[in-house]
Amino acid sequence: MAIEIKVPSVGESITEVTLVKWLRQNGDYVERDEVIAELESEKATFEINAQQAGILTTVANEGDTLKIGDVACRIDDSAARPEKPAEKKTEQKAEGKKAESKKSEQSKEKEISTSNIEHRTSDIKATPVAAAILADKKVDIKNITPSGSNGKILKHDVLDALLNPGRSIGHPMFSRDDKPEKMSNLRKTISRRLVEAKNTTAMLTTFNEVDMSAIMDLRTKYKEVFKKQHETNLGFMSFFTKAICFGLQEWPTVNAMIDGENIIHHNYCDISIAVSAPKGLVVPVIRNAESLSMAEIEKKVVELATKAKENKLTIEEMTGGTFTITNGGVFGSLMSTPIINIPQSAILGMHKILERPVAINGQVVIKPMMYLALSYDHRIIDGRESVSFLVRVKEMLENPEQLLFGQDPMKALLEL
Repeated sequence: MAIEIKVPSVGESITEVTLVKWLRQNGDYVERDEVIAELESEKATFEINAQQAGILTTVANEGDTLKIGDVACRIDDSAARPEKPAEKKTEQKAEGKKAESKKSEQSKEKEISTSNIEHRTSDIKATPVAAAILADKKVDIKNITPSGSNGKILKHDVLDALLNPGRSIGHPMFSRDDKPEKMSNLRKTISRRLVEAKNTTAMLTTFNEVDMSAIMDLRTKYKEVFKKQHETNLGFMSFFTKAICFGLQEWPTVNAMIDGENIIHHNYCDISIAVSAPKGLVVPVIRNAESLSMAEIEKKVVELATKAKENKLTIEEMTGGTFTITNGGVFGSLMSTPIINIPQSAILGMHKILERPVAINGQVVIKPMMYLALSYDHRIIDGRESVSFLVRVKEMLENPEQLLFGQDPMKALLEL
């Protein structure tokens, strides 16, 4: 008897999904609970499992848009199990290893052959003039598209490669080809939310800069012992998250949001971390970050970033959040104006650490500096609050000992 595998409900607001990929093909024998397909909603990617063992019959095709409850496939659980699947798998693995080994050997041979060709111009299938230019300019022949008969490299082929170093190999000159690509549900959601944020908030950005010397010295001094004791690396994100949590508790309006005619204040800090995933930008949440230690924050960041890259984040892990951190510095951004992650009211943008001259006590010194950008909704957050919050974050980052108490340790001791 064939049982139907339907698209499950993945959230109250989600009515349709896209079938991204079949992990098992039509006619395959699948085991119970085996992952057979990958689906994508407007918020996350999730998987479908086989409810019974049997022969798979696909109903939907890759790229189809399915509604919740639609039949994705059927499984004939009365079908006979293939004989000795374990042995077949073992044989396939052995054959796969042999093929990989052979492929690796061929690849090495090819690399050696290519290397020899690059260094021995006499072996190159090229005209004498082209070969002379190759040798003189030390041009990699992999960057040249031969246009002569029987794949011979001509003089103008080498000159084209020298004059157009950025041109894709094998791509015709002055090409004007267009490639249409269907926008994914996730990309549609990102697009809609960004436009909505720009159109529905009174967004304004304030900037500051922070001297990262103290944090970088701390990391250099303690990173090895920290990793040994906590089994995780000591990164910048834990310092920023801690500083932001103290700042949000000192300036609670930055941690609030508008709900109709009400302002919702949060007495906790759920920090959203913007992560670039293969299918687009996702924003998983670190719950109650104000209550976590540095090591716990670092572990949570690694966990969520890994899940994002593997498309394994759940709806719950991306829902909520009271404040967002985005780090364009990992891509080389020196300064930007991040867009608010609605319905939140503010977002902090981290940027590239760059050594540059700064004036300290009348002296010009070189310091590792980072620009910070705070975009905020001016409907709820005033300039005094936004600027004061950002200055507070800057102070704690430049004096990380303040992260112990949220203020200067001596002032804490004296109860000032």
